[in-house]
Amino acid sequence: MKRTLLSVKELAQELGISTDSVYRAYRSGEIPGAQIARTIRFDLQQVRLAMEQRANAMPNSQCGKRRATAGTSRRRAQQKRPRSVKRGLV
Repeated sequence: MKRTLLSVKELAQELGISTDSVYRAYRSGEIPGAQIARTIRFDLQQVRLAMEQRANAMPNSQCGKRRATAGTSRRRAQQKRPRSVKRGLV
């Protein structure tokens, strides 16, 4: 039988994401969790339901759209320019 309340590490492993992503989603209110003393516990069924509802609420145009990360959009936006070559006097 699976545990009903998962820790951050266990939830991250179950969803295939990093622990930082779990903390970020919890702080922003994207996924529900319960803070017990100094630890945060998550109910896997509630988290999956919240993620599904959030995905269904997104417009279809944004669901499949992939965003460029880490400066790739800037690189794509730049036109290919010929390299300038320093030449000596002939």
